[in-house]
Amino acid sequence: QLQASGGGLVQAGGSLRLSCAASGSTFRNYYMGWCRQAPGKEREFVAAISGSGGSTYYADSVKGRFTIPRDNAKNTVYLQMNSLKSEDTAVYYCAADRFRVDAFNYWGQGTQVTVSS
Repeated sequence: QLQASGGGLVQAGGSLRLSCAASGSTFRNYYMGWCRQAPGKEREFVAAISGSGGSTYYADSVKGRFTIPRDNAKNTVYLQMNSLKSEDTAVYYCAADRFRVDAFNYWGQGTQVTVSS
């Protein structure tokens, strides 16, 4: 089970950190990721991290602004979002998969992020 939190309203240029807490004892074996869906648009990949944390992946639109650290001792993955833009407004979903980052099998509920310009 994945439980996302931390969404909210922030001004453009500001920062926000999302958290996703996972249940179970095998958290470190899973790729974790974040995807987002803006109104009227398809869900899109944002960022992902390998189980060990040694590899990270980012969409071009967020490179240099977002990071995706994880804490395996806490079964938690984060999405640190800096220099937020109005186009980052979306519902953000936490996701997990044992083997890949391009098709997650497990999803949490979304958390709304709204960036005001």
